[in-house]
Amino acid sequence: MQKAAVEVAEKLRYVQVILDPPPGLSPVEVKEWRSRFDSRHAAVYYPWVKVLNAAGTGTITIPPCGHVAGIYAKMDKEYGCHKPPANEPLNDVVGLERAIDKDTQDFIYPDGINCIRYFRGRGIRIWGSRTLSSDALWRHVNVSRVFAMICKSVEFGTQWAPFEPNDHALWKRIVRLCRTFLTDLWRDGFLVGETPEQAFFVKCDEDTNPPEVRDAGEVITEIGLAIVRPLEFMVFRIGQRTEDIVLEEQA
Repeated sequence: MQKAAVEVAEKLRYVQVILDPPPGLSPVEVKEWRSRFDSRHAAVYYPWVKVLNAAGTGTITIPPCGHVAGIYAKMDKEYGCHKPPANEPLNDVVGLERAIDKDTQDFIYPDGINCIRYFRGRGIRIWGSRTLSSDALWRHVNVSRVFAMICKSVEFGTQWAPFEPNDHALWKRIVRLCRTFLTDLWRDGFLVGETPEQAFFVKCDEDTNPPEVRDAGEVITEIGLAIVRPLEFMVFRIGQRTEDIVLEEQA
């Protein structure tokens, strides 16, 4: 069923699937389970979480996908899909099926397994924002979702174009529409760069639409994006000089 869900997401292009590993897996086992997936449209969160039993007796262990989907929605509403859905507390979660420490995270996170961890004084939080793609360009959830949002917006925003004369006037109109949309996203922090020219480009001209393309009834627009990526690691170097000896610690 999970493979089928990922296949549907791949076909639909604009869908992100949140997967749950089977319950009770060890870190080694969850790495092995994760190896069956390779998709920028899917992300997995580990381990399962504990919530209060609605019947009023103790706690129950449930998959984290529902809480994670809520964080996705919260980030979209408060910031936008360019904000990674991570470092956010999970409301109503009172425990974890398995405690995850830094060593465990360092072991499984490079494989795209997003951890859910408890931090003293900060609660239980999502601590990861990676997809299950082996391609470094699609490593981050927010990058995949921003790209999907832009593609879908451009697709639906150009529904007026079919059956228009395929000439320079149409090409300029498409470029103007896309540039206006992408400039607004750049101003809102979806794209990186000090200027719009550094954040994106839009090309629709004779080069992208040679005679054979126009004869086929097509118009091709090339769009390049510099999507904002999350900060995952902070490195601090603290030095103390005692005569000719420097003590340095890296975290």
